[in-house]
Amino acid sequence: MICPYCEKDNDKVIDSRASEAGRVIRRRRECLGCGKRFTTYERVEQTSRLMVVKRDGSRTPFDAEKTLAGIMNACGKRPVPDSAKRKVVEEVEEELSREFEREVDAAVIGERVMRRLREIDPIAYIRFASEHLKMSTIEEIQHELEDLNARPREVRNQQDLFNPRGASA
Repeated sequence: MICPYCEKDNDKVIDSRASEAGRVIRRRRECLGCGKRFTTYERVEQTSRLMVVKRDGSRTPFDAEKTLAGIMNACGKRPVPDSAKRKVVEEVEEELSREFEREVDAAVIGERVMRRLREIDPIAYIRFASEHLKMSTIEEIQHELEDLNARPREVRNQQDLFNPRGASA
């Protein structure tokens, strides 16, 4: 692996961990040239890529990094660990690959991300929902807030949300 800092191709793996689904391996590496540490992710590339059908009818390959970027934007400076954000993407990606063979509507992806964000952080949920649902008025946001308050959140162990492998932090 080429070091992102000094661009040397000489490193050692310090730690490797698989995701819950076993689809992604996270590796912490240390460059033997400059001594800095960095993280890489290894995932299986599917031979038949899932295509996302956008609102305008166009199709693009599913990109987990785009989904993660949307979640990162919604979370902003909220106290949501990166591991929880990545877990959302992994869970959604795994669900999609199980349930859809070739195409999936972008709306389905957004709904699944919203459901998980709602459990993690209500502010991030509202931010994501306002974009995904194309809310354009204060009344629409107020209605979503009322709905959020009326429906109890699905209670999950906070340790599970913030630590995707379920191990103690």
